[in-house]
Amino acid sequence: MFLHKVTHVSLDSFHEKSKGKRVALMYPWTNYRNLFLAYFLNRAQEGLLYYRVKTDPLPSSLAEIASDLVEQISQVVGSFGKKTRAVLKKVNLNPAALGEALAADLGAYSREPVVLYIDEIDKVPLDEPFIQFIESLVGSLSEHVQLAVSSRLLTYNPWASMVAEGKAAVLGTEQRKDDMMFTVEDEPRPQIEVFSFGRGHVLVNGQPITNWDGALPRNLFFFFLDRPLVTRDEIFEVFWPALSVKEATNVFHVTKRKITERINMKVQQSGSFELTQYNSGFYLPSEKVVRHYDASDFVESVEKAIIATDQREQQYLYSRAIDLYKAPFLQTIEMEWVINRREQLRQMYAQALVGMGRLFASEGDDRQALGYLTRALKEIPEREDIHRHVMSLYVKLGMVEDALNQYQFLASHLQETQRINPSPETVALYEMIQSTTGVSRSRRKSKQ
Repeated sequence: MFLHKVTHVSLDSFHEKSKGKRVALMYPWTNYRNLFLAYFLNRAQEGLLYYRVKTDPLPSSLAEIASDLVEQISQVVGSFGKKTRAVLKKVNLNPAALGEALAADLGAYSREPVVLYIDEIDKVPLDEPFIQFIESLVGSLSEHVQLAVSSRLLTYNPWASMVAEGKAAVLGTEQRKDDMMFTVEDEPRPQIEVFSFGRGHVLVNGQPITNWDGALPRNLFFFFLDRPLVTRDEIFEVFWPALSVKEATNVFHVTKRKITERINMKVQQSGSFELTQYNSGFYLPSEKVVRHYDASDFVESVEKAIIATDQREQQYLYSRAIDLYKAPFLQTIEMEWVINRREQLRQMYAQALVGMGRLFASEGDDRQALGYLTRALKEIPEREDIHRHVMSLYVKLGMVEDALNQYQFLASHLQETQRINPSPETVALYEMIQSTTGVSRSRRKSKQ
């Protein structure tokens, strides 16, 4: 029940999605990683074998990783990994043989379902021996054994082929439109994932772009993502208003080329993969790459929720939007277009919180409603109607002092920001709460 309340995705749906799969991938950039672990603890019980990649020091070889895995598991369940230990003793380590040996040890551990949960796998050196080991391990797993992988980052390989072949399930994208980096396509194209809420992060096939060769290519990249249909004149007006058309054109093409170079550096296939293409006077999303843009998904969710007529659909869409909004839009960029977009998205985020609050209130779940509405007021403290709703909910929950304090906060905020007093409707509610709860005259005077 707790998982469902937080994520609006049930344990059973996780189970169904990963059922029959050899690998369960915990998708990075999700709020649910710890809840996924809770899911596996709930389902696997005694069959869960947990291994967290050590950090001090970081593993430097496949042999070191496998040895540490066997030792960590043995400390919890007793002797484990007989066949794996035997392979590790050989002078020339064969990655494929090591994978087969570990699969055999996992299969022999129990006849009941077994899950090997590897946490923080991004700390493992992603070299050819490790890829061979993983592919061999997955290919050799018994039907009752499953590998679960969790990390802050996942690479495209070796997991993408497993997803395409139906061997692996992606968990953590339930609130997304697709499986993002692991979306299966007839003709694989680079998957560009853009997380713009917060500092702004870009991944290409799971690999982060960390060096943009200056702020300008990064800023133009985000501008292209946020403006999927834009003219050259619009670009020049935002980025180079003081330059001549010739000068701006030169800088623009150099900057655009740097963006393409950053994408190509992360793609392990031949070709040049541009973010945009030019057609009929507009720069459009290139057909050579696939974009996954959180701000676009966020806006779509809020807009669909507003017009939805089914409450369950509304709740799902608002929940999806709230999950996507990690922090204010592109916090480290202070260009005018970013500031304006940041404010627009903040208002939409508040709208989603208010929408969720009103949905819970209509269902009689006053505490959930109160939680969402008070979160909304952190974004839109000037909204008197929301303050009144919060005051009424406090009264219903028997929290009269909090209701009166809410009014005082509103009155102070309006005076400080707009030099006005609360509306007669708000004052009337405040006085009604005072009168119906037996608040003394002296307290009323001190508060007003």
